[in-house]
Amino acid sequence: MAARTRTVVVERVEGAAPVALPALATRGAACFDLAAAEAVELARGRVTLVRTGFRVRCPPGTFLEVRPRSGLSSRGVLMVNAPGTIDRDYSGEVRVPLTFLFDGTYAIQVGDRIAQMRLVKDLPTQFRTGKVRAVASRSGGFGSTGR
Repeated sequence: MAARTRTVVVERVEGAAPVALPALATRGAACFDLAAAEAVELARGRVTLVRTGFRVRCPPGTFLEVRPRSGLSSRGVLMVNAPGTIDRDYSGEVRVPLTFLFDGTYAIQVGDRIAQMRLVKDLPTQFRTGKVRAVASRSGGFGSTGR
């Protein structure tokens, strides 16, 4: 059975450089690459919200998740607040919060791939109070597996 395709409506933001729409880099890619719609210099320790030049509207029952690109992390560029969530009711421009870890600056050019994004199904959820039973002896939190 073929998978049902969902459509995310993309609107370009006035004043931003016209970059490619989010796209899969390969047939097997899980996420769509996002490009920078402005040239910026990332400075060590400073968070810069890099423009993508578009806003989105997700289909009902979905939201978008923005994730870092591993190739940038190896160069000292990290996405802050990763993964980021773009709620269905958010209507502003999608921006990617990036920072640089090394001395000096890192140049982002218009069209550079700066993050990746995927559409996520939003499952109806509710919370209730009750007894939480331990499944195993893992209740220590961060690093509780010893790894």
